[in-house]
Amino acid sequence: MSHLHLRQVSKRFGAVQAVIDATLQVQAGEFVSLLGPSGSGKTTTLMMIAGFEEPTAGSIELAGRQVEHVPPNQRDIGMVFQNYALFPHLSIAANIAFPLKVRGRPRAETEAAVRGALALVGLEEMATRLPRQLSGGQQQRVALARALGYQPTLLLLDEPLSALDKNLREQMQIELRRIHRQVGITTLYVTHDQAEAMTLSDRIVVFNRGRIEQVGAPLEVYARPATRFAAGFIGDSTILDGTASTAPTELRLPDGTTLHTAQPLHTNATGAASLLIRPEDFHLGEPPAGANALPVQVLSVLNLGPHLLLIGQHAGREIRIRTPVSPAALASEGSTITAWWLPAKSWPIPPA
Repeated sequence: MSHLHLRQVSKRFGAVQAVIDATLQVQAGEFVSLLGPSGSGKTTTLMMIAGFEEPTAGSIELAGRQVEHVPPNQRDIGMVFQNYALFPHLSIAANIAFPLKVRGRPRAETEAAVRGALALVGLEEMATRLPRQLSGGQQQRVALARALGYQPTLLLLDEPLSALDKNLREQMQIELRRIHRQVGITTLYVTHDQAEAMTLSDRIVVFNRGRIEQVGAPLEVYARPATRFAAGFIGDSTILDGTASTAPTELRLPDGTTLHTAQPLHTNATGAASLLIRPEDFHLGEPPAGANALPVQVLSVLNLGPHLLLIGQHAGREIRIRTPVSPAALASEGSTITAWWLPAKSWPIPPA
């Protein structure tokens, strides 16, 4: 039985349908990220699970109990907010102790839980300090310790790293993974950062315009996106549009070029079809037999350290190629190169 189960959950704010028929099962101990752009419905879904918003329709089951009408403080959920929400006048230890005191836990149990939570996030020496005396990363650790201190059955995190700089954000990603492995708590994490979701998650839930478009492991969602939105939103991509040929695995581009894929195309009523190629799957130079190949005019060359990102075009369609730095990759802007890739690296996606 899943630890958290959403069944056709919807939320309407007046004329705005913020979440539409969200159905999701999360197993005990999973780390699941809700990923999507602003306004896609991910935070509203988290707020309904937490109890701060009530669904317009559908049900939410937590640990075998329906909770959509249960007050937030009776759901046994820990939550970390984007702005930390620490009490500025309380010490770090008192902040962590607050949820335990509200729940009427004995003093000895509360003190032991606070010590354990501080040790978990590596802030044992900061117990007597006030929040303003800590860095942003340390405050985030305190918020996490407070959410975990009373050992809830579910942890919810609403874009908790968005206020941190790049280095701190990457450090906190490592810490979150370590803490999750150590504690094993079921975790839902809201983010609009694709790289963050890929790094942290056991599974990713892709939201778009209030709907869940895809649920899967990070590499599955990246390599085999189910929708055109997921293909473009997660990672860098080249999308080639054309029409299906007589063979179900052949795409004909508007300029007459025929491309091959290992999977059947998705076509609409007019025969339109599309292929996705990730930038690292392109190669430069003479193509081997059976490979797809296109002449690409190079528009821009970006140095990414050990790799180059070549941005070019073929017949008006943008092509993005990531390749290791080598003499063969040192194409100049304005030149024309041959880019090739294997049919197995062409992933069919629904046409526009």
